[in-house]
Parts: sequence; C-alpha cells; structure tokens
Amino acid sequence: MSVDPVALTQELIRCPSVTPEEGGAIVLLDKLMSEAGFRTERVDRNGIANLFARWGEGRNGRTFGFNGHTDVVPVGDPADWTHDPFGAEIVDGILYGRGACDMKSGVAAFAAAAIDFVRDTPPDGSIVLTITGDEEGDGVDGTAAILDWMDAQGERMDHCLVGEPTCPERMGEMMKIGRRGSMTAWITATGRQGHAAYPHRALNPLPPLVRYLDRLASRDLDGGTDHFDPSTLAIVTVDTGNPANNVIPAKATACVNIRFNDAHHSDDLSAWLRQEAQQIARESGVAMDLRIKVSGESFVTPPGELSDLIGAAVEAETGVAPTLSTTGGTSDARFVKDHCPVVEFGLVGQSMHQVDEHVAVAHVHQLKAIYTRILEGYFAR
Repeated sequence: MSVDPVALTQELIRCPSVTPEEGGAIVLLDKLMSEAGFRTERVDRNGIANLFARWGEGRNGRTFGFNGHTDVVPVGDPADWTHDPFGAEIVDGILYGRGACDMKSGVAAFAAAAIDFVRDTPPDGSIVLTITGDEEGDGVDGTAAILDWMDAQGERMDHCLVGEPTCPERMGEMMKIGRRGSMTAWITATGRQGHAAYPHRALNPLPPLVRYLDRLASRDLDGGTDHFDPSTLAIVTVDTGNPANNVIPAKATACVNIRFNDAHHSDDLSAWLRQEAQQIARESGVAMDLRIKVSGESFVTPPGELSDLIGAAVEAETGVAPTLSTTGGTSDARFVKDHCPVVEFGLVGQSMHQVDEHVAVAHVHQLKAIYTRILEGYFAR
C-alpha cells in the first residue's frame, strides 16, 4: 500500500513542534522511515531534534538528498484561528494547521515518495533525508548540525532538494536556484547628555546617527547580477528611549538589514559599514559602535542537470514550466550549498506563518507525484 502524503501531513501537524520543541514529529518520521527500511540516526545537538535517514549503502551509485524541517512558528492567539492550529482539519479540500504549508506537507510528500519509490523500483544508488527541528530558529543546531555529523561520518549527498514552499500563487510556477545573503547591523551612537536649551554643552548623538543612516540608505549597492535582483539595505529601527523634550540623550540606536546578491560577500559589506561609522565618528566626536550578524551568504546553483530535472518533473505534473528564482528570504539551502548542489521546490507559500495556515489537499498529492518523478528521472540517468 502506498503512503498517503495527506494523512502523513495530518499526523505531523498534530505534533505541536513549535521551535525548539520536537513535539513528536521527528519521532514519528524516525519510526516511519526505519520501518520502511531506511537506516535512521538522531543527530540532536543542544536540545534540537534532527533526523538523518538513508536508504541504500552502496558508494558507487549516486545519492539524492532531501532537506526539510518539522518545526513551526508560534500560532499566536489560538482564538484568531478558524480551525484548531494543531487539529489538521480538512474542509472543502483544504487542510488547515500550523505547518500545513511551511513545511510539514513538503516533508510528508517527499517521505511518501521516497518510501514508495525504493519499495517499487529499488534504485542503483541512495536516498538521504535530512530533517531538522531548527529551521524557524537560528538554524545553528539544525541542518548545520546534520551536515557536520555527515562530514564526520563520511556521509554524502551528490545533489539535494529542499522542500520549502517556492510558488508565489500557482502550483509549479517557481523553483529557487539560490538565495540572497542576509545580514543585520545594530548601531549604537554615544555622545553626552545635556539640556536641550544648551546644546553646546552636550554632544547629541542623533544628528551623526541620522547622517550615517542616510549615507547607507543613499548608496546603490549594485544593479543586480545574472541571477539576482539589486541588493537592498533597509533601515528598520531608530530609537532613543528619551521621554523628555528638554533633554539631549546620551545614546541613540538604530538597526539596518541588508539582503545582498552574489556581487558581495558579508565581509566586504561589514567593512563598508564600519568604515562609514568610523568616518562619522571622526567628523562628529560621537562614538559609533556596530554589532553585525550574518545570517547567510548569497549563493546560486547554476542552471543545469539538477534544475533541468526538477523543472521537467514539475512541468510534467502541473503543465507549468517553473521560473528559476533567487527571491525571498533565507532557507536551510544556505547550509546545504556548501555540501552539494541544491535547488528548492515546494508548494504555494501564500499562507505560511499566517493564521489559518493551509494547503490544498490536491497540491500535496501533486507534490508527491512531482517528487516521485524527480527520483525516477535522477536514478534513470
């Protein structure tokens, strides 16, 4: 009997696996995959549950990998939901629940496809699933931990598919062959407090901070590259915490977020941010301190064998030829790209992270069929 991806999605949704809680989802998949003949290993790190599953131990054939996550974002106020966020109800062909779209359905579709595939047509090669419970968090103990363990154990994937939702509105319309890099800088400008009526006796940090932010926001980082739109810098906060209208504050803070393409590396952008801050500090006498966090570098998997394979499978099942894109935020593909070529394809993502998150039941079945075609095509080559 074939594995029903919708029933499996429902089982996973009923596991309340809000990051960093395992919620039973990894345990469920571990049991399912091991009973289907996959060798499974728990690769937990710092309290985060992760699962590695491999079918086929031969080192001569190729290994196709899948990456996904079972953790979900918080539901917010349950009273705002029309359906129980962990109830996995199906109403009029729509499955509701936290993780229905992002991305328990994707995990279920691939697990179902892989189990049926190795049972019906055992391939000359291996299939690997890397499933994490830390994608919605910082990610440092999720997919990164699995890949660290794989390197230490000599486990490899030759190519990998990440099952994140990739389609904006229509099933099959987009796959991701790369992602922009992401970094955030927190700036603290420190001057000297004083009375607003006697500004010469104070050192106001606000004008230098504003000049600094204007310099950053006024610069065109680039005009885009072959596979990426232009990089962007957004000012997201400016704060003083000053309740008084007659006091010049001693400190002011701000935060900027940069989404950058493959024309840049975070080291170069960090150096630019610091150089501009040092220049403002020299001009004003106000100290400018920066704290920078890099969430991921930009990357692209050039169009070729892997994207062609996935595109052909998508078009065969949906009648739509997917666009190759690098848009959106970060994903765990940013870790996988250091291990092997990686492409992302999954469901329509309109409802992810929203109240009443949902997925069309027909799309889950369609996704399993697409993943099955990908496996068939991969091992037939």
